[in-house]
Amino acid sequence: MKLVVFGASGRTGHLVVAQALTRGVEVTAFVRRRHRLAPRLGLEIIEGDVADAAAVAAAIAGRDVVISALGVTTPLKSDPVVVAGIDHIVRAMEAGTSRRLVYLSFIGVAASRAAAGPLIRYVARLPLRHEIADHELKERRIETSALDWTIVRAPKLTDGPPTGAYRFGESITATSLFPRLSRADVAAFLVGEALDARYPRAAVRLFPAAT
Repeated sequence: MKLVVFGASGRTGHLVVAQALTRGVEVTAFVRRRHRLAPRLGLEIIEGDVADAAAVAAAIAGRDVVISALGVTTPLKSDPVVVAGIDHIVRAMEAGTSRRLVYLSFIGVAASRAAAGPLIRYVARLPLRHEIADHELKERRIETSALDWTIVRAPKLTDGPPTGAYRFGESITATSLFPRLSRADVAAFLVGEALDARYPRAAVRLFPAAT
């Protein structure tokens, strides 16, 4: 399998790359700055900007699966470039042969907010309103595409080690006030979903294991 990862040098994206390589996947990493990702066997690094539709299309050409772990440039702010980047990814995939897209979203979007826990539902949604609105725009673009997509709605991400102790499903709910999950666990799920396609054309929620 040939996989291209957008946002590959980010805090979650580089873990996606590492886990995919560990599983024997041929990985192309699309990054803004090449020096932020160390070369590894089986890894091709492409430096580019998701605002450049031609560069995005070239990175996707010949690959089987796309994972987007794109994050905002400035926290708590809207990022129109990333919103446009998702549109470029979708258009390139629809015009080519790649059909499988796994997109990392946030549990606080309107469609899953009621399941996210009280702090995200009532408090965090306010400072995060711009990022949430961007995720909702990107989700709608993906959902209305002709692609074989999976949207992964994760809670607050941490930099802790992988635990393997997390829940996933289309209708599960939080069991804590403010659910958090390690980026390593999220990366593992993203790669597993890219390989196995357990949730085609569906939005799946991730939460830590119930305690």
